[in-house]
Amino acid sequence: MIILEVLKAILFGIVEGITEWLPVSSTGHMILLDEFVKLQVSEAFYEMFQVVIQLGAIAAVLLLFFHKLNPFSPKKNPTQKSATWQLWFKVVVAVLPSAVIGLLLDDWMDAHLYNYVVVAITLVVYGVAFILVERKNDRRTPAIASVYDIDYRTALLIGAFQCLSLIPGTSRSGATILGAIFLGVSRSAGAEFSFFLAIPTMLGASALKLVKYLLEGVSATGTEITVLLVGSIVSFVVSLLVIRGLMAFVRKHSFSVFGVYRIALGALVLGYGVVKMLLA
Repeated sequence: MIILEVLKAILFGIVEGITEWLPVSSTGHMILLDEFVKLQVSEAFYEMFQVVIQLGAIAAVLLLFFHKLNPFSPKKNPTQKSATWQLWFKVVVAVLPSAVIGLLLDDWMDAHLYNYVVVAITLVVYGVAFILVERKNDRRTPAIASVYDIDYRTALLIGAFQCLSLIPGTSRSGATILGAIFLGVSRSAGAEFSFFLAIPTMLGASALKLVKYLLEGVSATGTEITVLLVGSIVSFVVSLLVIRGLMAFVRKHSFSVFGVYRIALGALVLGYGVVKMLLA
C-alpha cells in the first residue's frame, strides 16, 4: 500500500513542479489530479499537503538564484549588495496585498472556490488575457528590462495582480507575470520577479496551512509523512528543470502558447464536470 502511495506522491510532485512555475495554475492542476488520483490520506492532511508540497518548489528557486538573491555574497561589491537588498525590500512590498487578503479570506476561499467550475472559468479568462496582453506587448519595447529596475510602485502593483491568484485556476505565476508584462516589464524580468515573489508568498501560505493543521490536533501517519516528503523532493527536482527551461523559453517566445493551453484545458475541465454531473 505504501509503495502505491509513494508512486502517487511522485505524480503529485511532478505536477506541482511543472505547474507551479508555468502560468497554467498549479492549484487548478492539483484539484484536477485529485479527481483521478486519490491519495489515501485524511482530508485535513490533503488540504495541508497540496500547499506545503510547494516548499520543494521554493527550494529550487533559492538554489538556482542563490547568488542573485544573496546580499552577503563576497563576490558582490557594495553597489551590488545594495541593489540586492533593494530587490528584497521590493519583494516584501509586493507580497503585502496578497498576504493581507489571503489571511482574511483563506477559509472562505477553501470552502467556496475550490471546485472545477471556478477552475475552468479562471483558466479560460486568464488564457484569453494572456493572448490579448501579449499581442499588445509585441508592438512595444518593455520599459523595464531588468529585475533590478523594477521600482517600488511597480512592485506593489505586481503584488496587487498576485491577489488574483488566490482564486483557484488563476495561477500565481500567471497573474504576476501577466501583471508585470502589462505594466511594461520584460518577460524575463517579470518571470524572475515572479519567482522571487513566490518565496515569501509560498512560505507564508505553507506555514499558515501547517499551523492550522497542527492546531486541529490531527496527527499524521507514517504513510502521510512519507507522501509529503516524497512529493516535496520530486517537486524540487522537477522545479529545477522547469525554471531553467522557462527562463530560456521567455527570451525567445511569448506566453501566448500558455494562453491557448489554458483555454483548451478550461474547456476540457468544464466538459468533464458537465459529464460527471449528468452521470451522477
